[in-house]
Amino acid sequence: MDESQARKLICEIGVLLYEKSYVVSSDGNLSIRLGENRVLATPTMTCKGRMTEDCLAITDMDGKPLTDRKASSELAMHLLIYKARPDIKAVCHAHPPHGTAFAVAGLAIDKPILSEVILTLGCVPLTDYGTPSTDELTEAMKPFVEHHNALLMANHGAVAYGADLWQAFDRLETLEHTAKIAILAKALGGANDLPKDAIEKLINIREKSGYLSSSARCQSCGYLHEAEITCATGNQPANGAKVSFSREELIELLSQAAKLS
Repeated sequence: MDESQARKLICEIGVLLYEKSYVVSSDGNLSIRLGENRVLATPTMTCKGRMTEDCLAITDMDGKPLTDRKASSELAMHLLIYKARPDIKAVCHAHPPHGTAFAVAGLAIDKPILSEVILTLGCVPLTDYGTPSTDELTEAMKPFVEHHNALLMANHGAVAYGADLWQAFDRLETLEHTAKIAILAKALGGANDLPKDAIEKLINIREKSGYLSSSARCQSCGYLHEAEITCATGNQPANGAKVSFSREELIELLSQAAKLS
Protein backbone atom coordinates (compact mmCIF):
# COMPACT_ATOMS: atom_id res chain seq x y z
CA MET A 1 0.00 0.00 0.00
CA ASP A 2 1.39 3.40 -0.97
CA GLU A 3 1.21 6.48 1.24
CA SER A 4 -1.78 8.00 -0.56
CA GLN A 5 -3.84 4.84 -0.10
CA ALA A 6 -2.77 4.58 3.53
CA ARG A 7 -3.90 8.16 4.23
CA LYS A 8 -7.32 7.46 2.74
CA LEU A 9 -7.70 4.23 4.70
CA ILE A 10 -6.79 5.79 8.06
CA CYS A 11 -9.41 8.49 7.53
CA GLU A 12 -11.99 5.87 6.50
CA ILE A 13 -11.35 3.70 9.57
CA GLY A 14 -11.33 6.81 11.75
CA VAL A 15 -14.88 7.61 10.66
CA LEU A 16 -15.94 4.02 11.42
CA LEU A 17 -14.48 4.20 14.92
CA TYR A 18 -16.30 7.46 15.56
CA GLU A 19 -19.63 6.33 14.12
CA LYS A 20 -19.55 3.13 16.18
CA SER A 21 -18.78 5.16 19.34
CA TYR A 22 -15.51 3.32 19.81
CA VAL A 23 -14.00 6.79 20.20
CA VAL A 24 -15.36 10.22 21.09
CA SER A 25 -13.82 13.67 20.89
CA SER A 26 -10.08 13.22 20.22
CA ASP A 27 -9.88 9.70 21.73
CA GLY A 28 -7.95 6.87 20.13
CA ASN A 29 -5.28 6.63 17.47
CA LEU A 30 -4.43 4.71 14.32
CA SER A 31 -1.24 3.99 12.43
CA ILE A 32 0.11 2.15 9.40
CA ARG A 33 3.72 1.13 8.95
CA LEU A 34 4.71 2.42 5.52
CA GLY A 35 8.15 0.87 5.36
CA GLU A 36 11.17 -0.16 7.35
CA ASN A 37 11.51 3.21 9.08
CA ARG A 38 8.32 5.19 8.31
CA VAL A 39 5.02 5.20 10.21
CA LEU A 40 1.88 7.10 9.20
CA ALA A 41 -0.16 8.04 12.27
CA THR A 42 -3.18 10.02 13.36
CA PRO A 43 -2.40 13.49 14.72
CA THR A 44 -2.70 14.62 18.31
CA MET A 45 -5.88 16.26 19.62
CA THR A 46 -7.98 15.50 16.53
CA CYS A 47 -11.37 13.81 16.29
CA LYS A 48 -11.00 10.57 14.36
CA GLY A 49 -14.33 11.15 12.66
CA ARG A 50 -13.23 14.50 11.21
CA MET A 51 -9.67 13.88 10.05
CA THR A 52 -8.41 14.86 6.63
CA GLU A 53 -5.66 13.12 4.71
CA ASP A 54 -3.31 16.08 4.94
CA CYS A 55 -3.48 16.26 8.75
CA LEU A 56 -1.81 12.87 9.32
CA ALA A 57 1.73 12.67 10.69
CA ILE A 58 4.75 10.65 9.61
CA THR A 59 7.52 9.59 11.98
CA ASP A 60 10.42 7.19 11.99
CA MET A 61 10.43 4.04 14.12
CA ASP A 62 11.78 5.99 17.08
CA GLY A 63 8.97 8.53 16.91
CA LYS A 64 11.04 11.32 15.33
CA PRO A 65 8.79 13.54 13.17
CA LEU A 66 9.43 13.40 9.43
CA THR A 67 6.78 16.04 8.63
CA ASP A 68 5.52 19.18 10.34
CA ARG A 69 2.46 17.34 11.69
CA LYS A 70 2.54 16.14 15.32
CA ALA A 71 1.61 12.50 15.86
CA SER A 72 -0.55 11.19 18.69
CA SER A 73 1.07 11.31 22.11
CA GLU A 74 0.40 7.57 22.37
CA LEU A 75 2.48 6.70 19.32
CA ALA A 76 4.97 4.87 21.55
CA MET A 77 2.35 2.14 22.00
CA HIS A 78 2.28 1.61 18.24
CA LEU A 79 6.06 1.64 17.89
CA LEU A 80 6.42 -0.95 20.64
CA ILE A 81 4.07 -3.28 18.77
CA TYR A 82 5.84 -2.77 15.42
CA LYS A 83 9.25 -3.47 16.96
CA ALA A 84 8.06 -6.58 18.80
CA ARG A 85 6.01 -7.95 15.90
CA PRO A 86 7.53 -7.64 12.39
CA ASP A 87 4.35 -9.22 11.00
CA ILE A 88 2.25 -6.27 12.19
CA LYS A 89 1.69 -3.39 9.77
CA ALA A 90 -1.19 -1.50 11.42
CA VAL A 91 -2.42 -0.62 14.92
CA CYS A 92 -5.84 0.53 16.14
CA HIS A 93 -6.34 1.93 19.65
CA ALA A 94 -9.78 2.99 20.89
CA HIS A 95 -12.15 2.98 23.84
CA PRO A 96 -15.03 0.69 22.76
CA PRO A 97 -17.60 0.88 25.59
CA HIS A 98 -18.10 -2.81 26.41
CA GLY A 99 -14.46 -3.79 26.01
CA THR A 100 -13.39 -0.78 28.03
CA ALA A 101 -15.92 -1.74 30.70
CA PHE A 102 -13.96 -4.99 31.10
CA ALA A 103 -10.72 -3.00 31.36
CA VAL A 104 -12.20 -0.65 33.97
CA ALA A 105 -13.58 -3.60 35.96
CA GLY A 106 -10.14 -5.24 35.92
CA LEU A 107 -11.23 -8.17 33.73
CA ALA A 108 -9.57 -9.90 30.78
CA ILE A 109 -11.61 -11.22 27.86
CA ASP A 110 -10.28 -14.73 28.23
CA LYS A 111 -13.21 -17.11 28.53
CA PRO A 112 -13.77 -19.65 25.71
CA ILE A 113 -17.41 -18.86 25.04
CA LEU A 114 -17.45 -18.23 21.26
CA SER A 115 -15.84 -20.47 18.65
CA GLU A 116 -15.42 -17.58 16.18
CA VAL A 117 -13.39 -15.60 18.71
CA ILE A 118 -11.04 -18.51 19.37
CA LEU A 119 -10.59 -18.93 15.61
CA THR A 120 -9.89 -15.32 14.70
CA LEU A 121 -8.70 -13.47 17.80
CA GLY A 122 -7.78 -15.64 20.75
CA CYS A 123 -7.85 -14.44 24.34
CA VAL A 124 -7.44 -10.76 25.15
CA PRO A 125 -5.39 -10.24 28.32
CA LEU A 126 -5.59 -7.31 30.69
CA THR A 127 -2.36 -5.39 31.18
CA ASP A 128 -1.53 -3.47 34.34
CA TYR A 129 -2.43 0.19 34.49
CA GLY A 130 0.08 2.62 33.02
CA THR A 131 -0.31 6.36 32.60
CA PRO A 132 -1.22 7.05 28.94
CA SER A 133 1.55 8.64 26.84
CA THR A 134 4.26 7.46 29.25
CA ASP A 135 6.68 4.54 29.49
CA GLU A 136 4.46 3.06 32.19
CA LEU A 137 1.91 2.09 29.54
CA THR A 138 4.35 0.47 27.13
CA GLU A 139 6.18 -1.36 29.92
CA ALA A 140 2.88 -2.88 31.06
CA MET A 141 2.15 -4.03 27.49
CA LYS A 142 5.54 -5.61 26.72
CA PRO A 143 4.95 -9.11 28.16
CA PHE A 144 1.79 -9.59 26.08
CA VAL A 145 2.40 -8.13 22.62
CA GLU A 146 4.31 -11.05 21.12
CA HIS A 147 1.60 -13.67 21.67
CA HIS A 148 -1.63 -11.68 21.46
CA ASN A 149 -3.31 -9.66 18.73
CA ALA A 150 -5.35 -7.42 21.01
CA LEU A 151 -4.97 -6.14 24.56
CA LEU A 152 -7.07 -4.48 27.20
CA MET A 153 -5.31 -1.79 29.21
CA ALA A 154 -6.53 -1.40 32.77
CA ASN A 155 -8.67 1.72 33.26
CA HIS A 156 -7.86 2.86 29.75
CA GLY A 157 -9.14 1.05 26.66
CA ALA A 158 -8.19 -1.49 24.02
CA VAL A 159 -5.63 -1.89 21.26
CA ALA A 160 -5.69 -4.33 18.34
CA TYR A 161 -3.20 -4.84 15.54
CA GLY A 162 -2.78 -6.80 12.35
CA ALA A 163 -1.21 -7.31 8.95
CA ASP A 164 -3.22 -4.34 7.67
CA LEU A 165 -5.54 -1.72 9.13
CA TRP A 166 -8.72 -3.60 8.23
CA GLN A 167 -7.53 -6.63 10.14
CA ALA A 168 -6.61 -4.46 13.13
CA PHE A 169 -10.07 -2.85 13.05
CA ASP A 170 -11.79 -6.23 12.65
CA ARG A 171 -9.97 -7.55 15.70
CA LEU A 172 -11.02 -4.52 17.73
CA GLU A 173 -14.62 -4.99 16.58
CA THR A 174 -14.50 -8.68 17.54
CA LEU A 175 -13.16 -7.72 20.97
CA GLU A 176 -16.03 -5.28 21.51
CA HIS A 177 -18.69 -7.69 20.23
CA THR A 178 -17.40 -10.45 22.52
CA ALA A 179 -17.40 -8.15 25.54
CA LYS A 180 -20.99 -7.15 24.84
CA ILE A 181 -22.12 -10.79 24.52
CA ALA A 182 -20.31 -11.68 27.75
CA ILE A 183 -22.11 -8.89 29.62
CA LEU A 184 -25.48 -10.00 28.26
CA ALA A 185 -24.74 -13.64 29.11
CA LYS A 186 -23.88 -12.60 32.66
CA ALA A 187 -27.37 -11.13 33.00
CA LEU A 188 -28.87 -14.44 31.88
CA GLY A 189 -27.03 -16.41 34.53
CA GLY A 190 -23.57 -16.74 33.02
CA ALA A 191 -21.96 -18.07 29.84
CA ASN A 192 -21.10 -21.72 29.29
CA ASP A 193 -17.46 -22.32 28.34
CA LEU A 194 -16.66 -24.53 25.39
CA PRO A 195 -15.22 -27.94 26.41
CA LYS A 196 -11.45 -28.41 26.22
CA ASP A 197 -11.62 -30.88 23.33
CA ALA A 198 -13.63 -28.37 21.28
CA ILE A 199 -11.04 -25.65 22.01
CA GLU A 200 -8.23 -27.95 20.88
CA LYS A 201 -10.06 -28.62 17.60
CA LEU A 202 -10.61 -24.90 17.02
CA ILE A 203 -6.95 -24.14 17.66
CA ASN A 204 -5.93 -26.81 15.14
CA ILE A 205 -8.38 -25.45 12.58
CA ARG A 206 -7.21 -21.86 12.93
CA GLU A 207 -3.56 -22.83 12.55
CA LYS A 208 -4.19 -25.03 9.50
CA SER A 209 -6.40 -22.35 7.94
CA GLY A 210 -3.96 -19.55 8.65
CA TYR A 211 -6.25 -17.51 10.91
CA LEU A 212 -3.60 -17.46 13.65
CA SER A 213 -0.16 -19.06 13.94
CA SER A 214 1.10 -21.27 16.73
CA SER A 215 2.65 -18.16 18.34
CA ALA A 216 -0.87 -17.30 19.48
CA ARG A 217 -0.65 -20.25 21.87
CA CYS A 218 0.60 -17.65 24.25
CA GLN A 219 3.11 -18.04 27.06
CA SER A 220 0.73 -16.57 29.63
CA CYS A 221 -2.26 -18.74 28.73
CA GLY A 222 -3.02 -22.42 28.96
CA TYR A 223 -3.40 -22.70 25.16
CA LEU A 224 -0.11 -24.48 24.65
CA HIS A 225 -0.47 -27.32 27.12
CA GLU A 226 -4.08 -27.66 28.15
CA ALA A 227 -6.02 -25.58 25.60
CA GLU A 228 -7.46 -23.43 28.33
CA ILE A 229 -8.04 -19.73 27.76
CA THR A 230 -7.17 -18.17 31.08
CA CYS A 231 -4.32 -15.69 31.15
CA ALA A 232 -1.92 -15.40 34.03
CA THR A 233 -3.45 -11.98 34.64
CA GLY A 234 -6.63 -13.91 35.37
CA ASN A 235 -10.25 -13.04 34.88
CA GLN A 236 -10.24 -11.17 38.18
CA PRO A 237 -9.89 -7.49 38.98
CA ALA A 238 -6.34 -6.21 39.43
CA ASN A 239 -6.87 -5.88 43.18
CA GLY A 240 -7.83 -9.56 43.47
CA ALA A 241 -11.45 -8.96 44.46
CA LYS A 242 -14.26 -10.78 42.68
CA VAL A 243 -16.84 -8.83 40.74
CA SER A 244 -20.51 -9.61 41.37
CA PHE A 245 -23.76 -7.86 40.54
CA SER A 246 -27.29 -7.95 41.88
CA ARG A 247 -30.12 -8.43 39.39
CA GLU A 248 -31.01 -4.75 39.69
CA GLU A 249 -27.40 -3.71 39.07
CA LEU A 250 -27.21 -5.94 35.99
CA ILE A 251 -30.42 -4.50 34.60
CA GLU A 252 -29.06 -0.99 35.08
CA LEU A 253 -25.73 -2.00 33.51
CA LEU A 254 -27.45 -3.47 30.46
CA SER A 255 -29.68 -0.42 30.17
CA GLN A 256 -26.61 1.80 30.05
CA ALA A 257 -24.91 -0.53 27.58
CA ALA A 258 -27.95 -0.41 25.29
CA LYS A 259 -27.82 3.38 25.26
CA LEU A 260 -24.19 3.23 24.15
CA SER A 261 -24.93 0.81 21.31
